[in-house]
Amino acid sequence: MRPDDQLRPVEIQLGYLAHHPANVLYKSGNTIVLCTASVEPSVPPWMEGKGKGWVTAEYNMLPGSTVPRKRRERSKVDGRTTEIQRLIGRSLRAVVDLKALGERSIVVDCDVLQADGGTRTASITGGFIALAQAVRNELPDAKIGEGPLCDSIAAISVGVIKDTVKLDLDYELDFAADVDMNVVMTGSGKFVEIQGTGEEATFDDDQLAAMLAMARKGIAELTTLQRDVIG
Repeated sequence: MRPDDQLRPVEIQLGYLAHHPANVLYKSGNTIVLCTASVEPSVPPWMEGKGKGWVTAEYNMLPGSTVPRKRRERSKVDGRTTEIQRLIGRSLRAVVDLKALGERSIVVDCDVLQADGGTRTASITGGFIALAQAVRNELPDAKIGEGPLCDSIAAISVGVIKDTVKLDLDYELDFAADVDMNVVMTGSGKFVEIQGTGEEATFDDDQLAAMLAMARKGIAELTTLQRDVIG
């Protein structure tokens, strides 16, 4: 068992795909997500003429990512998938200056190859790396904190299991958790989104503070890994 405040091992592989200019294979323990970011020279019709760009996301779990097999979402996207891809899109847009991006769109695709808890947080953390690559390809002088990228973004899960706060829940820990929470934060330490739920349980102010403090610690570590990879 890893210490309560320790992240699962993280591996980040840039250029996993040979023919896509902005892609990363992001591993968090046994959760593996392939993130790509594609630039389109236009914006949605409802944004045309506003002098701003757009960032959106799509999320998908491949059939072999779980047992039993997950059916492909061909004609209709289920509610969970819709909620997660909206979360990813909101999180990424929180650190992008859409006006500085210009009238172009960036679509970040997050495909879960293997799921063992934390697929949405891994998608946000890996998705930002792919997004940063795409922005750099379009605007080579762009730096985090300048231009379109106002800051970095990362996410992590945290929970309470038998009155103990634990960081970065895999499936087994998530299943056992009395309380689970997903936290999205910028690299400068500002919250973007907090999703916390008691599973037939409640949590008090002290537990909430402890979870947020542990999440902040984990996201600071992820931010360092992101910036080491991005440069």
